[in-house]
Amino acid sequence: MDVPLGKGVFLIATPALRDPNFRQTVILLCEHGPEGALGVVLNRPTEMNITEVLPHMPVLEGQPHRVFCGGPVQKDSLLVLYHLNEEVEDTHAVIDGVYLGGNTETLKRILEVPAEEESFRAYMGYSGWGPGQLENEMKSGSWLIMPAKPHFVFENSPSGLWAEVLQTFGHEYNMYAHMPIDPSLN
Repeated sequence: MDVPLGKGVFLIATPALRDPNFRQTVILLCEHGPEGALGVVLNRPTEMNITEVLPHMPVLEGQPHRVFCGGPVQKDSLLVLYHLNEEVEDTHAVIDGVYLGGNTETLKRILEVPAEEESFRAYMGYSGWGPGQLENEMKSGSWLIMPAKPHFVFENSPSGLWAEVLQTFGHEYNMYAHMPIDPSLN
């Protein structure tokens, strides 16, 4: 695929990428510019429930929402991706219908009175690159790139996301799609 590197794309770790922070990950790139890049890992759910991160929000009690590990940078900070019908205050558009940021009122509204197809995912930490760093990783073959699609972010199972997205690149990647994270276990 001939897709330019920029905000609103998926970075798909190639089978050769061995960094344990990014092995078999799919990242939604939320920002990209001369200062660097920022994204969140979409397929690393944690055992942590969102009520553990936002304990003072009664609307969250009993909610089954897991927090995802967004990446190795600032692991104690919470980022939220929203799938919304229209942009709301304090959010930043990533792709059509997907926004980063927001406030607790947006989260509360989605939980209490969600409009059709509205949802969210919460991430602790993010993936970040300094100026030129991601471009160098692209040149070294660490990442594949494709336009981001909201259904991969919010609807698909995180555990099978890397394999599913990888297979869209053709038969040469099919054999890698179901390899274990640690190839020595194969």
